[in-house]
Amino acid sequence: MRPAAFITGITGMAVVAGLLMAGEARLGGGTAGEETASAEATASAPTGAAPEAGEPAAMSDDRAEMIARSVEPAEPPAPGPGDAVAPQPADAPQRSETAAGQTASPAAKKPMELARPMVENAGILSFGERRLQLAGIVPTPVDRICGPAGRQWPCGMMAKTALRLLLRNRAVTCDLQTVEWKETVTTACRLGTEDLSAWLAENGWAEPAAGSPLTSVAEKARQAGKGLYGDDPRRN
Repeated sequence: MRPAAFITGITGMAVVAGLLMAGEARLGGGTAGEETASAEATASAPTGAAPEAGEPAAMSDDRAEMIARSVEPAEPPAPGPGDAVAPQPADAPQRSETAAGQTASPAAKKPMELARPMVENAGILSFGERRLQLAGIVPTPVDRICGPAGRQWPCGMMAKTALRLLLRNRAVTCDLQTVEWKETVTTACRLGTEDLSAWLAENGWAEPAAGSPLTSVAEKARQAGKGLYGDDPRRN
């Protein structure tokens, strides 16, 4: 081989190698420059700016809390004065309780006819096992004795007899809530239009209860010496 051709080949190879090295350096420098520019742009970007596609988003605790609240179900607005509010299931117990309270409340009294009353004393009637006390008076015990010594008489028994003779097994009308009561009830009763309590007080066969409107009537009977306040009617 000629020396000139050999030198020319070596020189060409050196040139090619130099060009390759230069190109590699150029490519490396460009990538580094782009990375530096990207870092500077990121540092200079305003806080909270939206990240570009493909980049992970950095998030603070406050922002995470804000986002969590924004996705929670919103509370319904409070109803206005004119807004109709549909009943909620929680209202059911209250309605049931109210209904139960209304059911348990005492019913209004109304006149009820009671047949064949039995007289226990001047003030208490019985209908089988049910007992009824006449309102406004104090029942006169059957064993009550009236009159001064030497002239005493069984005024309690006489008072019972007087009421029994008035009724003569006729039906009476009494103000009751129900005809099937359990305990002794106190109420007004009438024979026709005659109030039994008033009749006993007017004739002196029963004393008025405290605060009774029959007090003045009973006082007139006492002054007139009727019934319990008089003498033995059997001696008249």
